[in-house]
Amino acid sequence: MPRILYLATADARGHLMRSQLLTHALRAAGAQVQVLTTSDEGALFLAGFGIDAPVLSRHYAVQFDARQNMLRRETDRNVAHYVFRPGRMLRDIVRLHGRLREADLVVNDSFHPALLFMGALPPWRHKVVHVYGASLRRALEGNFSGRLPGWTARAFGRIMAWQIGRSRARIAHDFAQQAPAHDGHGTYWLATPVAVASSEDVAAVAPRAAVYLNPHFKDTALADGLERGLAAAGLGAHCVGEGYAGRAGWQPQDAHWIDTAARSAFIVSAPGMAALSVAQVYRKPILLLQTDQPEQASNAERAAQLGLHHRVVVWRGDAAAFARDVAAAARELGASTEATAAQGREAALERLQPWSQLLLRLATQPAAAGADPAYPAARLD
Repeated sequence: MPRILYLATADARGHLMRSQLLTHALRAAGAQVQVLTTSDEGALFLAGFGIDAPVLSRHYAVQFDARQNMLRRETDRNVAHYVFRPGRMLRDIVRLHGRLREADLVVNDSFHPALLFMGALPPWRHKVVHVYGASLRRALEGNFSGRLPGWTARAFGRIMAWQIGRSRARIAHDFAQQAPAHDGHGTYWLATPVAVASSEDVAAVAPRAAVYLNPHFKDTALADGLERGLAAAGLGAHCVGEGYAGRAGWQPQDAHWIDTAARSAFIVSAPGMAALSVAQVYRKPILLLQTDQPEQASNAERAAQLGLHHRVVVWRGDAAAFARDVAAAARELGASTEATAAQGREAALERLQPWSQLLLRLATQPAAAGADPAYPAARLD
């Protein structure tokens, strides 16, 4: 029985959602999977999906404001304290070392510093697989671009790329990836996995928006504007967001949100890889709440290039103007109510299978360099 350790960072719920999807799939295939995460809230989220996930460390986290704008200086400070203060990353490496001895494969989803470090060094690198969205890797390597002198920013990017590239393998995922591919040097490209909707009543589509906001969204004025805009468009809304726990009409968590999304007229979310994947798989229009988060800005640009049916709204501090923008976008997106949930369910199942197959193979077979005959070669950007 292959033994897999899966570390899912809790900065965004997409990492956690992916970990629970893959954990259930891998366990069904006969693997033993232990999940770790990085916050108590993340552990509670996973518990809602039947996953017991101990918290490795509460010290590492990307920092955001109440409107999901990334706070760069605060994030840099937090990461520096985690990496360089005694008793933080070093303690986690010691704890992970014991777990790595018992595991056949260790999944780092995504870019936890302790496993970035361990995945670059001989004692551990043959077991570590990094999982990440392609846009997230670009954002990480370019983190200091324009904020530090050019040579310093480039040096940081090269160090990150070197650490990532030293690991056993890398799985880069993208919402629009078509077929699995391999670059011949240990990097695999897969479509971002999404939850599978239930097979009951899959054809019914309701005139409503399925809203999911990451827990970083906490601004009450933003929620007011969103609610008013959807109501002005004459649409109902199923709203989920941990940052709005206790707010009337909102749920902090919904393990069956995908069922609602598959049966709604359109989706409302920030442009994370997971949300765009749901829109892609279930062929749903999506209203994107654009914030200052580098990888999500890149995702929104790619959605436009690929012609994904979407509209973008930006919060600028004016709830009335925001509500008008939401209403205008919602009227257009809500006009399309094509019943595609059944096809989407099949597509979601097809996306999940290559992930479990690849991770099981990596866990049971020795590392090998060169081309992978199970995957076509791909030219990577």
